[in-house]
Amino acid sequence: MSETGNRLRKLLESPNFDPQNYVKQLSQQSDGDRDLQEHRQKIQTLADETAQNLKKNVYKNYRQFIETAKEISYLESEMYQLSHILTEQKSIMESITQALLSTDKDETSKEMQAAFPKETEELKQRTLTSLLEKVEGAKNIMDTPGRHLVYNGDLVEFDVDNMSPIQKVHAFLMNDCLLIATWLPNRRGTVKYKYNALYDLESFAVVNVKDNPPMKDMFKILMFPDSRIFQVENSKVKKEWLEILDETKKNKASKDKHKKEEEVPTSPVRAEVSNNPFDVDDDEPADAEESVDLSLEWIQELPEDLDVCIAQRDFEGAVDLLDKLNEYLKDQPVTQKVKELKVKVDERVRQLTEVLVFELSPDRSLRGGPKATRRAVSQLIRLGQSTKACELFLKNRAAAVQTAIRQLRIEGATLLYIHKLCNIFFTSLLETAKEFETDFAGNTGCYSAFVVWSKSAMTMFVDAFSKQVFDSKESLSTAAECVKVAKEHCQQLTEIGLDQTFTLQSLLVKDVKAALLSYKDIIIEATKHRNSEEMWRRMNLMTPEALTKLKDEMRSCGISFQQYTGDDCWVNLSYTIVAFTKQMMSFLEEGLKLYFPELHMVLLESLREIILVAVQHVDYSLRCEQDPEKKAFVLQNATFLHDTVLPVVERRFEEGVGKPAKQLRDLRKSTRPVRINPESTTSLV
Repeated sequence: MSETGNRLRKLLESPNFDPQNYVKQLSQQSDGDRDLQEHRQKIQTLADETAQNLKKNVYKNYRQFIETAKEISYLESEMYQLSHILTEQKSIMESITQALLSTDKDETSKEMQAAFPKETEELKQRTLTSLLEKVEGAKNIMDTPGRHLVYNGDLVEFDVDNMSPIQKVHAFLMNDCLLIATWLPNRRGTVKYKYNALYDLESFAVVNVKDNPPMKDMFKILMFPDSRIFQVENSKVKKEWLEILDETKKNKASKDKHKKEEEVPTSPVRAEVSNNPFDVDDDEPADAEESVDLSLEWIQELPEDLDVCIAQRDFEGAVDLLDKLNEYLKDQPVTQKVKELKVKVDERVRQLTEVLVFELSPDRSLRGGPKATRRAVSQLIRLGQSTKACELFLKNRAAAVQTAIRQLRIEGATLLYIHKLCNIFFTSLLETAKEFETDFAGNTGCYSAFVVWSKSAMTMFVDAFSKQVFDSKESLSTAAECVKVAKEHCQQLTEIGLDQTFTLQSLLVKDVKAALLSYKDIIIEATKHRNSEEMWRRMNLMTPEALTKLKDEMRSCGISFQQYTGDDCWVNLSYTIVAFTKQMMSFLEEGLKLYFPELHMVLLESLREIILVAVQHVDYSLRCEQDPEKKAFVLQNATFLHDTVLPVVERRFEEGVGKPAKQLRDLRKSTRPVRINPESTTSLV
């Protein structure tokens, strides 16, 4: 078989193996059905051996597979971080390059205007004139002196109501107005457009329209009570239009303001000199400019140093530089140069904040626990953004707790899983609380946010807890042990002054109530079933060991049982009453483990209903039984139930709850067995 199997294995592993051709040849060579069956058996045996070898290899390398998967996960996280760092560096370099280019361009433009002011103005006007010659009905636009072209381009106008294209237009932005001209379908010479509308820059507002494909690259012009929507070629052109429109409107407003100030008549009376040191003129005097020394080397290099710190993820160094600058400028006057420096620095602060926010985002690796977030949190607090730091820190920890709960494997007994779940959750909550207290020690306003977060985290824990304990229909004893474990772990939070016991109870009360009522119904049904088969005979345990075990069980429940047993293995009680006693005492103990103040009446009424089932059965048997011996035996069981069991239930309930059980006491008094006549029925009222 081994030689034949090896030959068959080589044939099947051959790259040129053709299954159809192989089956065809095999059918021709075989003598009958028996040969085909034998060959099929060989192939099946070979397949089983291959599967077994594969399974052995998998088991052999199982640990290596797990370790490899972990390493791949870590590598993926690190590659993601590296990619983000490279993206940040690229964006920083692009912003620096753009800033340098724009600075050079502005300086060149200013130099040209300073060197050739007249020629530059004339060139702008000639350009506008040549363009307006192509617009029909726009000859009088150049009558306004000083008007020149700023920007122009093709646009597509859309209907405001149904967002459908209306017409193609060309827009001319001048230093004081905006001209909209429509395209002529039949051109006449150089004339391409027809005058449509002219808007003063102060008469309209420009609004960016959010992209909603296929409607994108649009902006809106609002003129009360109308509005118009235009679409440009791409996002780059849209950005240029919005920036240039905004800048042109600001320039016009500034010029109009200066013109009004110049037109105000000046009084010939000599101006009084103010002696108030807090009166500051809007135009900074020369000595104020000179009083703030910004020529220091570290100030000159501050923007570049901040860029380097952000690129190298030296967040502490960046914040130290900002603190140093703020300390230096604290008592200095706010001059124009200081404003320009602050604009540059504010841009770096924005970039630094974005990086710190990303460090705290839940998308980042959650390994390292709450202490791993301390660096980013502390720097955000130093930047004056403690509220944002608090929000991001709590979001990060919520994601970490949720991930830890999700990764917990459900295996083995439910109680074992709950032990692991409570250990993971409450340890994480305790560590988070301690880290929060460390990071936000000086920000007491953030503590309320932590309390709210801890409640939402507790809700997440209870969802996982209830799904495993109550939704899976575990026994009441298992559910009671699980709730007891959760309560004990919850008490650990009181070490730091955080008491979540009430939150835990309020979230569990619905499921616990349902479990108690369900188990109560089970006990009542079981008791009724035993009552239907009641023969009122003494209980025979057959062996001394069984009797000893029953005595121990009753003793552990707090019930005196010695007077109802003899030297042999007989018990002077009915099996039904003994089984009922054991089941009810078990229900009481489990119910006390599950007890919440909100469930006081639920547990009390459940016990009362269970006891009533047994009491009514004994009462019915006493009234209906005719045999004197059996009637005496029933009375003995009734006495045991009334004088021994019910007082123990009442006392144990009051000890566990700390409140008197009035309903149980009233029930015991109303069911006292009264012997009326030896020959008459003894009844339980």
